[in-house]
Amino acid sequence: MKYVTRLCIAGLLACLCAAAMPAAAQDSYQYIDIRNPFLRKIPIAIPHFKNQTGVAREADVSNRAVALMSGSLEFTGFFKIMDRSAFLFDPQKSGVAATDINFQNWTVIGAELLITGLFEQSGDTINMELRLFDTFKSRQVIGKRYAGQTAELRTMVLRFCGEVIYYLTGNKGIFNSRIAFVSTGSGKKEIYTSEFDGYAPARVTYNDSITLFPAWADDGEHLAYTSYKGGKPDLYIRSLSSKKESIVALNGINITPSWVPGRFELAATLSFGGSQEIYLLTGAGKVIKKLTSGRGTNVSPSWSPDGSKLAFVSDRAGGPQIYVLDLASGNETRLTFEGRYNTQPAWSPRGDKIAYTSQTGGFQQ
Repeated sequence: MKYVTRLCIAGLLACLCAAAMPAAAQDSYQYIDIRNPFLRKIPIAIPHFKNQTGVAREADVSNRAVALMSGSLEFTGFFKIMDRSAFLFDPQKSGVAATDINFQNWTVIGAELLITGLFEQSGDTINMELRLFDTFKSRQVIGKRYAGQTAELRTMVLRFCGEVIYYLTGNKGIFNSRIAFVSTGSGKKEIYTSEFDGYAPARVTYNDSITLFPAWADDGEHLAYTSYKGGKPDLYIRSLSSKKESIVALNGINITPSWVPGRFELAATLSFGGSQEIYLLTGAGKVIKKLTSGRGTNVSPSWSPDGSKLAFVSDRAGGPQIYVLDLASGNETRLTFEGRYNTQPAWSPRGDKIAYTSQTGGFQQ
């Protein structure tokens, strides 16, 4: 499964208005050290949002918004969402600003962070205010106002979740991202996309064949993958908006695409020369040059975030292991030595880690 975090939802946000609230401190402060292997989850309280409209049926807006916010923040692994049965006040009878909050009611139950919200709905439009508080310092650290269509409630909530993650870690979150993946839901292996949490799945390919290795370009518009619909593994580069495809159908196999960060180029494994080597291609599928050395089978490229290095799999030492190619020097360095079967490298967005799959005891881990 390939995770893609670069696709902005600018189109969804075009008609959504957001503004900072003057009382909020908007500077980013690193509360959470995401590199800490002993990271402690921060207890955060998210009471139901205050309904300014006063219409009982509109309480569903609060239920949906709080459930989405709680689930999304918990999904990050940074937070412990506190049980609302422990809360000491009714959000419908209390204020949501710092001057209206008794922070001792929250610190006494162990909440270190607090999110409050209020909303007003009129027809198909909704106005919402969301705030994040540091309960021990008794101060508001984020405040945002959102206005848009009721159908954009999810977008509003996820934008605020992104603000929370950025404030606490100094890093952008995953909430405006999409993933591309392979599913057999149709009976065949086909490519699908969805939002980061599996919401709004959409089928991309209808090849009635084996389709693998989805890779998303930085522009969020192009998806490369391998399909056997022509009888052998060929590479397809598709525009998601126009549905137009470029096909790399050279002799042999054409597999495992990986886009160069910040450029409309990609690496892929091709075997038209006899052995399986990694080549650099244009975004239209034209071969630019060969990247690997020609020893053994070389597959599964993965670019470093700055595009200066390429992780890949090679069996040149006997079994498949992870290697790293330095593009400037041409040097290829073996990275893994433990285990006899290590594949599928994936570079972290920071560039300081490489994840990969290892076979241990007959199982892929």
